[in-house]
Amino acid sequence: MIVPVEVHRARAVERLVEGIATSDGAGVKLTRVLSGALQRRLDPFLMLDVFGSDDPQDYLAGFPDHPHRGFETVTYLLTGRMRHRDSAGHEGLIENGGVQWMTAGRGVIHSELPEQEHGVMEGFQLWLNLPARNKMTAPWYRDFGSAEIPEYVLDGGTRARVIAGTSNGVAGAVTRSITEPLFLDVLLPAGGSFSSDLPAAHNAFVYVVRGTVSVAGMTVPARRMAILENAPDADGVALAAAEDSRAILVAGRPLAEPIVQHGPFVMNTQEEIRQALEDYRDGRLA
Repeated sequence: MIVPVEVHRARAVERLVEGIATSDGAGVKLTRVLSGALQRRLDPFLMLDVFGSDDPQDYLAGFPDHPHRGFETVTYLLTGRMRHRDSAGHEGLIENGGVQWMTAGRGVIHSELPEQEHGVMEGFQLWLNLPARNKMTAPWYRDFGSAEIPEYVLDGGTRARVIAGTSNGVAGAVTRSITEPLFLDVLLPAGGSFSSDLPAAHNAFVYVVRGTVSVAGMTVPARRMAILENAPDADGVALAAAEDSRAILVAGRPLAEPIVQHGPFVMNTQEEIRQALEDYRDGRLA
């Protein structure tokens, strides 16, 4: 049993965000919770998509071959089966509770296709920016089975899965020294609570997957994202739940660099975007 770090002043909620229903890939239905309008506020995070359906027509076509450059993608699958293949020769299957982490770097063309024809497909895709000096790094890929994701249990039964970063002394599956991302999946039983330290300068948000979560005393309903304030004297985050609930907590150190996005390319200048488009058109991207 882990004893959580004592939080003296928990971060308050700055505002709540409701996602926008949309589709991507070959028509996969999803909710875009973090988009371009919030990229500067939640730097280094560029996008958060939430998908979940038991109707195969909402997800079966998947995400056929498409390019990326300049950032990382993190796909966390709560339920389902998804196959990854890319132009760098990587391939992997993620299933219930698994994670796929890909660094697009200088360029990669990949596909993410469901390997199921019925049942629930539910999960998230998070885009994490790369600093200017690393945007043209070599592509990298790793998938983690559910059993490879470190987790811990608090007194009272709250369980935290640590996908990235470190929480209450437990190191996650992935670390990044520059953006220092924290990505937690927190499952709170009725009456459960959770706390973890968090650097005051890191941008952070909580997305409630199911149930209702109190964040520093403010009620956040399911399918809402709570952007957390960056108060200089705040030293962590505190969650509580009156009913069985689930939420993801994401935080990271901002890069404070220009963000120029054109679809699947995220660079620092318009000239770099033009170059990415030319490289893709001429077959030099990957």
